[in-house]
Amino acid sequence: MEATRMQVHLAFLVLPLFVLGAPTDESHPQEVSATLSSCRRCCDSMETPERSEANPSTSSPHSLPYSVPEVRPYINITILKGDKGDRGLPGIPGKWGKEGPPGERGPQGSKGSKGQMGAPGDPCKHQYAAFSVGRRKALHSSEGYQPLIFDTVFVNLYSHFDMFKGKFYCYVAGLYFFSLNVHTWNFKETYMHVMRNDREEVILYAQPSDRSIMQSQSLMLELRENDEIWVRLYKRERDNAIYSDDVDIYITFSGYLIKPSLE
Repeated sequence: MEATRMQVHLAFLVLPLFVLGAPTDESHPQEVSATLSSCRRCCDSMETPERSEANPSTSSPHSLPYSVPEVRPYINITILKGDKGDRGLPGIPGKWGKEGPPGERGPQGSKGSKGQMGAPGDPCKHQYAAFSVGRRKALHSSEGYQPLIFDTVFVNLYSHFDMFKGKFYCYVAGLYFFSLNVHTWNFKETYMHVMRNDREEVILYAQPSDRSIMQSQSLMLELRENDEIWVRLYKRERDNAIYSDDVDIYITFSGYLIKPSLE
């Protein structure tokens, strides 16, 4: 019963709010337009112009008979600029650019100091070789093997033939021609070899006879550099000898380069 009475009293308190409405602070739109239309310039007449309620467009501020100036703010940057700061750290290096065109040739520099002496070069090689030698004295072989030594020089180009050893030394590799001529001795054997280094290449041989004759041997050899060519006598059971005298030369040995090798 008490709860019913409380509900009736609350209904009487809330009802006036629905009928009268809550108070508000908003102004009427007509009062706002009246306030805007009340603005005037100092040169306008003091009389208030009549306002037509039939045309609501006259209440808009855009329908004023004069233009409202546009206001643009201006800020002076120099006033806001501060002091110069410290220099920053260097940045990361950029990529290499394209290579530019070559520049002009610069002036000639001063002459430098003299350098040190270089190593000696290879000896100069002549592309020619030739020799021709002879012997005036007769020779009897007294050992098993005996080199033939010569005492007369006809040609010895660049001194490639050693007269003391009786050997030709090859300084220019290539194709060579050699020739050996001897005179045999009566009733004695003639047994000789043309040697390359320590190897026999060809033999010159004559059997014992009651007559002495001229014997010869020739050949072509492909020589390498530092090869040695010489003549050797060989004694077997019989005497081995070659004839010559002081008047005429009966023994000759010759050779020359035909064509050098291509390196």
